[in-house]
Amino acid sequence: MTTHTAEVLWSRSQHAFIDGRYSRKHVLRFDGGVEVPGSASPGVVPLPYSAEDAVDPEEAFVASLSSCHMLWFLSLAASRGFVVDEYHDMAEGVMAKNAQGKLMVSLVTLRPAVKFSGDTLPSAADLAQLHHEAHAECFIANSVKTEVRCEPRSSM
Repeated sequence: MTTHTAEVLWSRSQHAFIDGRYSRKHVLRFDGGVEVPGSASPGVVPLPYSAEDAVDPEEAFVASLSSCHMLWFLSLAASRGFVVDEYHDMAEGVMAKNAQGKLMVSLVTLRPAVKFSGDTLPSAADLAQLHHEAHAECFIANSVKTEVRCEPRSSM
């Protein structure tokens, strides 16, 4: 069993708080000391109480699914002798209400484009299989209720 940790740090500052007029800006701290500015989405909490220049939980969720898929894809491609030069995903998450009427990220669509080089290039069938296997192995996709689709774009 492996444990993964993240710290979330927030401070009220001088804001009144109970009137709802407080900053949602915070810091996400990961192992190794990497810090990322976080906030509620401006689409959920209006400016100035949110921050456009920070990562919101919904974006982090979409990025997590995309990153996990990519890491599995790269590993699988390497194990089959395919040299990946570039990988660019334009992932998108959709918010909708679930059966209980609660908002959720109901669908995440991954749209990766991959550039290969070398003597052995994958066929269209190889590429589809790599994405299928990457999705099946992705720890994050295996952990959520959200529907995750992969719609590869043309190779770079």
